[in-house]
Amino acid sequence: MAPNDSVESNGGTRGTAAGRRRAARYIVPVAVAGVAAATIGLVPALASTGDPDLPKITAQQLIEKIAASDIQQLSGTVKISTDLGIPSLGGLAGSFAQGGGSGGKGDSSADPQSRMTELASGTHTLRVAADGPDKQRVSILDSAAEYSLIHNGDQVWAYDSKSNEAYHATENRAGTEHRAGQKSGEKPGHATPAPESMPTTPKALAEQVLKSAGPTTSVTVDGTAQVAGRDAYKLLIKPRQSGSTIGSVTVAVDARNGVPLKFTLLPSSGGKAVVDAGFTKVDFAKPAASSFTFTPPKGAKVTEADDAKAQRKTDGAEGLGMFPGAEGLGAGGSGAKGSGAKDTKVIGEGWNAIAEIRTPGGTGLPSKASGDVPAEAQQFLDSLGDKVSGSFGSGTVFKTRLVNALVTDDGKVYVGAVTPDALVKAANGAS
Repeated sequence: MAPNDSVESNGGTRGTAAGRRRAARYIVPVAVAGVAAATIGLVPALASTGDPDLPKITAQQLIEKIAASDIQQLSGTVKISTDLGIPSLGGLAGSFAQGGGSGGKGDSSADPQSRMTELASGTHTLRVAADGPDKQRVSILDSAAEYSLIHNGDQVWAYDSKSNEAYHATENRAGTEHRAGQKSGEKPGHATPAPESMPTTPKALAEQVLKSAGPTTSVTVDGTAQVAGRDAYKLLIKPRQSGSTIGSVTVAVDARNGVPLKFTLLPSSGGKAVVDAGFTKVDFAKPAASSFTFTPPKGAKVTEADDAKAQRKTDGAEGLGMFPGAEGLGAGGSGAKGSGAKDTKVIGEGWNAIAEIRTPGGTGLPSKASGDVPAEAQQFLDSLGDKVSGSFGSGTVFKTRLVNALVTDDGKVYVGAVTPDALVKAANGAS
């Protein structure tokens, strides 16, 4: 596969929307298409021997093709492999879902909040379907069972066939959970995620990366490929900065309709992909209406989202997390609001951005010696953490192949998709 046109986005001139589309939530924001035309190399893409021989295209045109894609209906099979360099979360997620984490009576093995974390490790096969912005279905398949999350209008159902448990939530138009009898002005409950909001398809993963394209990003068209029997161009996205754990992201884009078919994230340290998600089968015809309907099987235990939330609150298990403020991080969020963090700021920019979180009370990690952490949890933390020190004092770095976090003994957390050395440097600079 011969390299093609080179692109370096500098965040200059912004594109404008051609028009409001019905499936706005499925289209990459206009800011993505605004990778400045003046800074996009105009050398066309060339196909190499063995790959599809497709018309010439520039990176600017390919990004615009993704942005303009208005495909609202599809079904297919996605294979997703995630290797963050940490133990499998499948069993851990299951234990939390069934009360092993919070111990709450309202916990359900079908609760999406816990079950979808399984995708953070290992290899999984998903069956997906979509029919516009209000109907989606994602099913996680294994050898003996299936877990499905179905969104149909304001109804969200999840079902775990292994335990014969179902989880039900009703959403308002803002996507937040509606509580029966909720008073006017009362803060809505914690939202139950709908399938379209989760990065379970190459398109959703690609959109997250493309939204961040700017002066710190190089974009090229890197040949062609065939994915799920369809011809595709390969968009190669790389950091221009050093210090990021991300080496490159490749997105295979359907040559006809602009839908991302495959997403591959390689680490800067080398080795196999951290995330590799792609269609093995895909069909852009309208899925059957039955794909988005669900009735709990006879004998199934049904948990209502409102009841589960109320029970967790009673049990005092709501809002737990490994790192204070961690729930506010991700996808460009600062984590400052609703995260429980006393103070949060972002150090650096682009791929090297690091979130600095000041934990309430200014205390570091609880320890086994203090009696705050079970022996099994301490063993898990110790297997990930390395002791470090600098002008900031001392702390522990927890490493994965993608996201690293430094927790200082005086109660600060530095986290980002950067190397441990970059975290220590940030902590030294902030001290």
